[in-house]
Amino acid sequence: MQLNREELLQSYRTMCTIREFEERVHSEFSEGGIPGFVHLYAGEEASAVGVCSHLDDRDNIASTHRGHGHCIAKGCDVNGMMAEIFGRGDGLCGGKGGSMHIADLSKGMMGANGIVGGGPPLICGAALTAKTLKTGGVAVAFVGDGASNQGTTLESYNLAKVWNLPAIFVVEDNGYAESTASVWAVAGDQSKRAAAFGMPSYELDGNDFFAIHQAAGEAVERARGGGGPSLIHVKLTRYFGHFEGDAMTYRQAGEIEVARRERDPLRFFRQRVTEAGVLEAHQLDEIESEVKRLIDQSVVLSKAAPPPTPERLLTDVYVSY
Repeated sequence: MQLNREELLQSYRTMCTIREFEERVHSEFSEGGIPGFVHLYAGEEASAVGVCSHLDDRDNIASTHRGHGHCIAKGCDVNGMMAEIFGRGDGLCGGKGGSMHIADLSKGMMGANGIVGGGPPLICGAALTAKTLKTGGVAVAFVGDGASNQGTTLESYNLAKVWNLPAIFVVEDNGYAESTASVWAVAGDQSKRAAAFGMPSYELDGNDFFAIHQAAGEAVERARGGGGPSLIHVKLTRYFGHFEGDAMTYRQAGEIEVARRERDPLRFFRQRVTEAGVLEAHQLDEIESEVKRLIDQSVVLSKAAPPPTPERLLTDVYVSY
């Protein structure tokens, strides 16, 4: 699926925004400015952007506990996200959800999730709604390699196939189900699992934005057209630990440095488009500078914002229909 110049620039901007956001959150968390638990998405940008670039306001996504990249790719406000992570009252969830529960239903972002494998059942509900109401919407669940082993995920595969739902399951395999190598933690091959449930699947290099964009486009088109669910398995590398503060004793020495040097989706994107003469390096440099200013601004605004007031403590606890 061909991308025009504006689409390429926007895709690079979104990937850069995710990378800069995560690098800054890492820095601020290390200095003690961010409360709670944080899981970073740096290194996995091509997956979120390659998939979400095909989605619009009809569509919903459910995330993992590593949700910042999915939020940004789905169009959530960066200032509101940063404020939420800092626990401020003007955050996306009023400063009460934090990193692991960040959500924005107005953008179809159903939320990050502290439950491993918690997202797939949610998107089955969203997909069933879209099918019933004939909105043309698609629902996407991003899951980690560890979550692909959960019964909730496998049952969701089964439900999506039986009900022919417009659902897509994206397994982001970063090599470790938390701190256990996925070759030991995950039983079976992802493509064989998909075949067992009668779903088409894709096995992709998670650093190749263009391959992911192509596969996701086919999967979204199939789902919108009534062709049912698909599975996309991307192999990628996270540049930080499972969580901030993770000692990473399970990783080989220099593993992350090698990944940053040899398997960087942003660098691959730059190389591809500049060598093809589609975009010029200075255009991409300008985007990087603009994104850095955006993230700097979001941190300044977040630090200056007040926390939630005591009166808001019991709001958003119950839902009335």
